Amino acid sequence: MTEPKTEPAVSQQEVLGFLGGLRCPDGSPVVQIDTHGAAVFLQGNRVLKIKRAIKFPFLDYSTLQKRHRACEQELAVGRRFAPAIYRRVVPICRSVSGALEIDGDGPVVEWAVEMSRFDESRTLDHLASAGPLGSELVDAIADAIAASHRAAPLAATAPWIASIEPILADNSSELADGGFDAEHVAAIDQSSRTALAKLRGLLERRGAAGFVRWCHGDLHLANIVVIDDKPTLFDAIEFDPAIASVDVLYDLAFPLMDLLHYGRGSDSTQLLNRYLAVTADDNVDALAALPLLLSMRAAIRAKVMLARPAADEPTRRANRAGAESYFNLALRLIAPPTARLVAVGGLSGTGKSVLARMLSGHVAPLPGAVVLRSDIVRKRLFGAADTERLPAAAYAADVTEKVYRSLADRAGQILKQGHSVIVDAVFSKPEERHAIEAVATGHAAPFHGLFLTADIGTRIARVAGRVGDASDATPEIVRQQQSYASGAIGWTTIDASGTPAETLARALTALPQNDQVCST
Repeated sequence: MTEPKTEPAVSQQEVLGFLGGLRCPDGSPVVQIDTHGAAVFLQGNRVLKIKRAIKFPFLDYSTLQKRHRACEQELAVGRRFAPAIYRRVVPICRSVSGALEIDGDGPVVEWAVEMSRFDESRTLDHLASAGPLGSELVDAIADAIAASHRAAPLAATAPWIASIEPILADNSSELADGGFDAEHVAAIDQSSRTALAKLRGLLERRGAAGFVRWCHGDLHLANIVVIDDKPTLFDAIEFDPAIASVDVLYDLAFPLMDLLHYGRGSDSTQLLNRYLAVTADDNVDALAALPLLLSMRAAIRAKVMLARPAADEPTRRANRAGAESYFNLALRLIAPPTARLVAVGGLSGTGKSVLARMLSGHVAPLPGAVVLRSDIVRKRLFGAADTERLPAAAYAADVTEKVYRSLADRAGQILKQGHSVIVDAVFSKPEERHAIEAVATGHAAPFHGLFLTADIGTRIARVAGRVGDASDATPEIVRQQQSYASGAIGWTTIDASGTPAETLARALTALPQNDQVCST
């Protein structure tokens, strides 16, 4: 294919001025968005993205030919994740009259990626700024990220692991130059290097198992948008596949971290739990890597905020405040508190699963506890879908014993990774409670047992009103449970007869109020 005729190098400012002076179909001016690597112009229902004529050690857009290749690469990579957004690469040309025009016949002076415009207010950074994302959307985001990882090409492990130390060094250098507290910068650097030394073997094993892939690479919340009620990943790293060829957990770490930055700790916890569930818990053995991966993402984001263009003093101050927020988060993430085990018991209809889910975002280390639910474990044993009703034989005593053993084994596996876990089950028998307590003891982890209570009328009404739930409990089962001999509970009893929010408040009051309870 022959390259189009190009004009000798011209000032890119002329091109940016031309695009910035365009009008939308309704006569309104275009909207220009500037980043450190691109200028984006929103014109009606289309978007034009120009690569800035810059050169960094990791990115070179210094010539027109290189920018053309970068645009073509962005189109190819973008279509992997968002084919409905990425249209084509278009030339900016010099007409016979000397004026600039889009997709003309004259010599090419610049290249642009043309995209379909979406509602910018529906990117996750805007949505998270406005309030919680909601469980349905968070689940859909986790599903979309997991699907992108399944489809991503395998990548070499050695370059990924070798890239981590230079990333840490670059983070430390730029953050120190950015005026952050030298002791805190050193603390992040030293803790990160110590963590990397401990994790190197784990990362190598994950690479051998196929968890290093050519991922999106830049999944902060502004690069995920909701279109037609579905999350769409866009603006993936295109200029260097090596930067995006990472462990899938490092890719996931970006939105997990960014949700924490925006104060959406519960959404971050749910995103983690949903991702673990839809990836068949393949990543549970790698939870030990999360503090390092999350902190790296936060430090990188702090650097990016410092480098953002600022046309005025309010913008500069906002960029600085954002950088400081990410920096403080990086410092917090790399020094996680001790993991603990929380058990939530109670008869059917007391609201165990609702409380476990709500409580998980309040249990450190960040981004919150992994939740193990007995109903789900039982369904997995039988290869059934979460909402598929199991036969009575699935609730035989020997099966229930197997469920509780599985819960204990998996809880221990998670604690071993230095991550907290909440186990949600009836725990009506003393031996079941003692067994889960022993798991915490065996891993030198703090244990907290909560046993929920509610009157039988409330429990029957709740069970009767369930739709699409993993529990197979019925009003008749609730009545049968009245005869259970639970013995001396020995755990903190929580009145769960009120609203979920009231039950959560009582549970939080019962738990030690220390640095193990997330404040995000």
